[in-house]
Amino acid sequence: MKSKIFKLIFVLLVTIAILLVLYAIRNLNYDYSGDKFLNKSGKLGIEEKLFELTDGSIINYAEGPDNGPNLVLLHGQMVDWKDYRKVLPDLTKKFHVFAIEYYGHGKSSKNPDLYNIVDIGSDIALLIKERIGPNTIISGHSSGALIAAYIAAEFPKNLSALILEDGPFFATEKGRAEKTFSYQEFKNIHNYLFEKPNMSYFEYSLERNQMRMFFNKNGKDNWSRIVVEPAMAYFKKDPTKIPIIWYYPPELGVNTLLEIAANMQDGTGNYDLRFGNAFYDFSFFKDISQEDMLKRIKLPTCILHVAPSKETAPSYYTEDGLLISAMDEKDAKRVNELIYGSTLFEGFESMHDIHFDCPEEYINSIEKFLDTL
Repeated sequence: MKSKIFKLIFVLLVTIAILLVLYAIRNLNYDYSGDKFLNKSGKLGIEEKLFELTDGSIINYAEGPDNGPNLVLLHGQMVDWKDYRKVLPDLTKKFHVFAIEYYGHGKSSKNPDLYNIVDIGSDIALLIKERIGPNTIISGHSSGALIAAYIAAEFPKNLSALILEDGPFFATEKGRAEKTFSYQEFKNIHNYLFEKPNMSYFEYSLERNQMRMFFNKNGKDNWSRIVVEPAMAYFKKDPTKIPIIWYYPPELGVNTLLEIAANMQDGTGNYDLRFGNAFYDFSFFKDISQEDMLKRIKLPTCILHVAPSKETAPSYYTEDGLLISAMDEKDAKRVNELIYGSTLFEGFESMHDIHFDCPEEYINSIEKFLDTL
């Protein structure tokens, strides 16, 4: 009888050990950075290319097979074209996709003099003219939506439609931006670049990340215990890589939060922190009025806007009045009203990155919009 019990316990322990190993393998091998997708993208017919301008500036982009209308994708800040990896397999079947990395990101040029909406928008418009051609649909996410809107207003000739995915319109303007979640991150970037502390930005940002407000409850510093301490334990072993904490599944989002901190200054990624600084001091906008810019857009336009965070719903703000999302409901409505004839889709259950968090809804929404043209 005892031997049977011991055998049962042994089998149970072995089973638990195997499940734990499989759990760890899954968590460690999840594609947090998109590098694994890059290795597979060739099977989709996606090829990375470079567009060189006369001043020597480089714009890197990924081009898919010619399976339909031209579709330009402009990613959000701190990521690169691979951020679209969840929707690219479907989009490349129906469109001729061009996923562009604007300056300060990916393999494109790292020149702070170019980190503004005018230079970036003008150069991408030139790329569209010379490499892509007419009747191009342009879709931008977050900062990419700001750039897409500028291109649509100033260089509409080769465009047929515009898709604005949760762009931070008006919430990035001086006097308003200071009370937003994103601006606190830009402030960290500015302070780090100005102070030049004897530590990596990864370490610096972990200690000052505004995400701690969602972790710390009832006076407990859960952020330090759950995120900072284990992340730093791994990072100190290899400061050239963003750590992956093996016991946190992708669904929890901790490892994704860590990956976003990858940057050029640390050598852990390709994002130039100086790009974020341009949002801190508002030099990114070159005195361009967002309202006037949106009024000048005459293209068929689709606006995608997320629902309030579950942490703050039904409001887009914390109790302290900090805007968590890129836009609140008034901002989205204002964009909709300023762009004559535009279509607004709201209620996406995403913190910000709709195409990543809700890939099917993203694709269905843009197809629904394009079907009306």
